[in-house]
Amino acid sequence: MSMFRRQAGRYVATFAVDEVRVLRKVANEVVGLLTDGFDHTDPVVDRLFPAAYPEDTASTAEFRRYTEGDLKTAKIDQAGAILAALPDEAGGEVRLDAEAAEAWLRALNDARLAMGVRLEIKDGTDLGEELDDAVTEDPGSSRVFQLSVYAYLGYLQESLLNALIDEA
Repeated sequence: MSMFRRQAGRYVATFAVDEVRVLRKVANEVVGLLTDGFDHTDPVVDRLFPAAYPEDTASTAEFRRYTEGDLKTAKIDQAGAILAALPDEAGGEVRLDAEAAEAWLRALNDARLAMGVRLEIKDGTDLGEELDDAVTEDPGSSRVFQLSVYAYLGYLQESLLNALIDEA
């Protein structure tokens, strides 16, 4: 499993082929959600773009009118930063400058938020227990895979954040 480390002013990790494929798929899914699949009735979109004024739909709509386009563009660009930095399908090293590392953190967070909604992960959810239950129920299920990806993204996010913090 890859882990980010600080090296010569960059944040570096080496990714296996399967990790590259998973990250590419996740980043592409986020881009798809924010472009072709953008729908305010989707709970994932609602989580990524929460109401600014939950009790006032008119004010929320007005706020969205002025901010949503830029926020969507930023989120797409952040997912694009992952896609741009990933090595070819063969796997290999990723070297991020500080700006790209920040974009990766935000994109990983967006991906985890989206997956968390789909997987019905709540604040108090014990991910290890959830994964154990899913494996017990059906080890080959898509839920086991999705929970594993969710956990991996969290690990990767924490690894990158720790590398950034260690610099300070």
